[in-house]
Amino acid sequence: MSTASLLSTLAGDTDLRVQWNTFPSINKRTALSTLAIAALCMLSSVALAHGVTGSDQEFLERNSGRNLIVFTYLGAKHMVTGYDHLLFLFGVVFFLYRMRDVGIYVTLFAIGHSITLLAGVLGGWHVNAYLIDAIIGLSVVYKALDNLGAFKRWFGVQPDTKAAVLIFGLFHGLGLATKLQDFALSGDGLVPNMLAFNLGVEIGQLLALAGILIAMGFWRRSAGFHRHAFAANTLLMTAGFVLIGYQLTGFFVS
Repeated sequence: MSTASLLSTLAGDTDLRVQWNTFPSINKRTALSTLAIAALCMLSSVALAHGVTGSDQEFLERNSGRNLIVFTYLGAKHMVTGYDHLLFLFGVVFFLYRMRDVGIYVTLFAIGHSITLLAGVLGGWHVNAYLIDAIIGLSVVYKALDNLGAFKRWFGVQPDTKAAVLIFGLFHGLGLATKLQDFALSGDGLVPNMLAFNLGVEIGQLLALAGILIAMGFWRRSAGFHRHAFAANTLLMTAGFVLIGYQLTGFFVS
């Protein structure tokens, strides 16, 4: 069985958007404790958003000339370990049951991410990293609220989710571009190296997405999926707000 067939089987074949009032009541003490733990975990690791390890940074700054394989590896490593991207993708695919829909949304995100990553580094776009990362946190909050059906309930309208994923993909790519701009990258071989890095990012995205879909496929088959969906998206929203607060604090005190 091919990977696509396996993921399709695990993911199922029905789309679903959660309605706010379909969730059972949740013990308040348990919910608050879970949110507090999630917030502490986010605070302990939030500085690693778009992070690059010391050894990787040293390689990037010392590299001169084409080194396509290593740049592809670094791009894949960044995506697999980039929790801000993974949180957003988790929210995007949370209620996508058809592989066709998963492919459409992930492709839109990849297009947006690739455009601004390449344009930001190669074109020398300079933006404030704190503000961009705050918007990335907002993307996580948006998707959690969207999964909860909040916009339809509050405003009576459903935003165009495909357009939102594309637009937020642009900001995710720009966030990584701002991090790479902090390094003294050699102009020798920069274009092919950045193309290889972007290819690695997309490979890493597919690997991470495969893991997410397989895990969610088993979770969706359990009796507790719909009972826990509200809590899961509440945690997702909390993580987004923590990221926003952290980045805005950095912006105002820096």
